[in-house]
Amino acid sequence: MNKVQDAIVDMYEQLPVPYGLVRFGVAPDHPEVKNCQDTFSQLASSPRFTYIGNVRIGHDLPLSSLVPHYNAIIFSYGASEDKRLNIPGEDLPGVHSAREFVGWYNGLPQFQSLKPNLENATDAVIIGQGNVALDVARILLTPTDKLRGTDITEQALETLSRSNVTSVQVVGRRGPLQAAFTVKEVRELRNIPSVFFSPILDNGFFPSDKNKLPRVQKRIAQVLLKDYPGPSSPTTKRWSLEFLLSPQQFRGNGSSHGSLSSIDFTRMEYAPDADPFSKSAKVIPSDGTATLFADVAFRSVGYKSASLPGLSDLGVPFDRKLGIIPNDPYGRVIAPVSTSSRTNPSTSIPSPEPINFIAKHIPGLYCAGWVKRGPTGVIASTMDDAFNTADVIAADWASNALFLNHEEGSTGLGWKGVKDEVISKGVRPVSWEDWKRIDEAEKERGRKLGKEREKFGSVKEMLKVLDS
Repeated sequence: MNKVQDAIVDMYEQLPVPYGLVRFGVAPDHPEVKNCQDTFSQLASSPRFTYIGNVRIGHDLPLSSLVPHYNAIIFSYGASEDKRLNIPGEDLPGVHSAREFVGWYNGLPQFQSLKPNLENATDAVIIGQGNVALDVARILLTPTDKLRGTDITEQALETLSRSNVTSVQVVGRRGPLQAAFTVKEVRELRNIPSVFFSPILDNGFFPSDKNKLPRVQKRIAQVLLKDYPGPSSPTTKRWSLEFLLSPQQFRGNGSSHGSLSSIDFTRMEYAPDADPFSKSAKVIPSDGTATLFADVAFRSVGYKSASLPGLSDLGVPFDRKLGIIPNDPYGRVIAPVSTSSRTNPSTSIPSPEPINFIAKHIPGLYCAGWVKRGPTGVIASTMDDAFNTADVIAADWASNALFLNHEEGSTGLGWKGVKDEVISKGVRPVSWEDWKRIDEAEKERGRKLGKEREKFGSVKEMLKVLDS
């Protein structure tokens, strides 16, 4: 906003509450990661910024209705779908996605009915070795007394307090030097005082001279191989990292409920031409197999964004395989333009020449975050990505590039131009002042429980605050 004088920014959010991934994706015991909310709150106080919550773009408000009232539209929504393993038994009771579980303990309304059956489980398996997978492991293993002061939901605390999970195995297709987790996440798990780390680490995973490894991989090796003190008190809880295993099938216990009992894996090995100490080392299936017992399992193999209804009406393609809106390296939305045809226009006879395409920027349309580059990186890298897209928009504006409604006489009313359409559908928009009332109500609920806040678990509860 500071780089384009008098710029006005409207932000649409499908939930009444802001902060998205920071509120519903960051682990409750990582409050320091949520400090970026303070920066956003300062921005939201600007008279040139308008927050419009509880409005679903593409549903409550068509994208085509926005176009006449803005110079630019920035798509910056996250990844609402899970990547699936597509193996037998994936829908058995007891098999969950990590996204569902994280949303459940963080209070995301759509997952408050999840009800993971941890009380009747002892063995948990997490498939995937990114930071989200380790978050799930840590929440399962951390004593609930250590979580009570956080903003984890009371419903989740109650369920976790009754959990009988004593073993958590975090499984990856490749080795420890190819895993996606960070040093910080591994160290936190290793430092839970009442939990034992039972490594099964082959020395072949690491070079004899670990100083030759890149800095990050060297630190991961040091943390995994370090001889930590044992638990300070007797314990039955343990966790492990399992490598070179690719899931093949979830098996039920044969009861009438058909609940999960075990998972079959194919053992993997490094490709003949692969460097096992390289971050990008490839693996291939071997003849070996393995079976891990599991009463509950969590799939943590990635997310992807979905297309918004009405994108095609704006001429915007969507890459369903990658889960992104095609864009140039700077966040400008692009679409392919044919430069030659396979058909002779005068005879309609197919031409032998191949079709050639060039990518063309769709004026006024940009993207940032996961829908721009896929669900990778951490909060800080996503913020940097958003800053970069904003810089490009400012540069395009300064260079008099084409935008939406560049024609003389265009209205450019922004939110004021579509507000009546939204309200006419019975939708209740939520302003920033409304959010602050919901925020204070959640904090008051938290104070009564001795914690930072107690989130509302449904949109209905959030909006009810505004009626009081």
